[in-house]
Amino acid sequence: MALTTHSTVGDWLDHPVGGRILADFLAQGGATPDSLAPARGLALEQLVAMSGGKFPAEALDALLAAYREAAPEEAAAGDAADDEPAAAGWSEQITPGRFAGQTVVVTGAASGIGRAVASRVAREGGRVIAADISAERLDELAAGLTGLPSGAEIIPVAGDISAQDDVDRIVATAGGRVDALANVAGIMDDMSAVHEVTDALWERVLRVNLEGTMRLTRAVVPGMLAAKEGRIVNVTSEAGLRGSAAGVAYTASKHAVVGLTKSTAVMYAKHGIRTNAVAPGGVATGIQLPGQAEFGAPVLRPYQANILSLAMPEELAATITFLLSKDSVNLNGAIIASDGGWSAV
Repeated sequence: MALTTHSTVGDWLDHPVGGRILADFLAQGGATPDSLAPARGLALEQLVAMSGGKFPAEALDALLAAYREAAPEEAAAGDAADDEPAAAGWSEQITPGRFAGQTVVVTGAASGIGRAVASRVAREGGRVIAADISAERLDELAAGLTGLPSGAEIIPVAGDISAQDDVDRIVATAGGRVDALANVAGIMDDMSAVHEVTDALWERVLRVNLEGTMRLTRAVVPGMLAAKEGRIVNVTSEAGLRGSAAGVAYTASKHAVVGLTKSTAVMYAKHGIRTNAVAPGGVATGIQLPGQAEFGAPVLRPYQANILSLAMPEELAATITFLLSKDSVNLNGAIIASDGGWSAV
């Protein structure tokens, strides 16, 4: 089988020529083919977007050049196939008007899952209060969304969701009513075990992942109580369901988000407010890791081989926006594992 930019990582790894070329490239960065196991179902070209600069477009060109040199006749057939449309797979299907007339707050909106959620809500007619720590990337998001439906817009608000003044500013920007809140913002830890986690890392991860989620939720609930309606979606993680997906700080924070979700769901169930959570597995978001802990990271590495697949942010946004919408009418307190089956392993 000829390899192309549309070929999956698995196709490349399993190919007698492509596998060797890709393994040699990974070895230059101190990695092995096993590190790409969760990405086997992704097209090779998708690694560029998800790698956070570790797999630049130039590297993709170099891999293709090496493949063409090693297998010229096969590569020529692949080049011809590469000019054809990629095989059909999942594609985002916008639901026009689903959020028309609604105001939705989305945190972590400048990148990854949050960006995909903010974009989709706006394209489905919503007024999005897009919150993130990065003003520059928020402006890029707003500038990049053109041709939105009437009434839809992206309103960037840069700030730290763990700081009450910034939370107040985010909610004030929303105006009189917040119909839905997506608590997406989060940061990763360094895979450290409890005996090696630092106070600084512990406090930072809990402050953003848990305290920020609590503060935004606390700020919007009074308005939802007055309106007798509202939807809240928290992003937890596979690390909120098990102990082998991340370090102690991230795992504790995401387990706590599950508890926050269930408590909020119960407290306001009779007041028209529904609270649910999505637990992503492997997602190609380019989330930055603050190093790798000496003890904890090697312990967790074998468990990470159980990740069945990586999802793109837009795939998570499809689940999250459904929960943000009125279509999720009978869901409250649900923790939905959007993980490609990882939680079933």
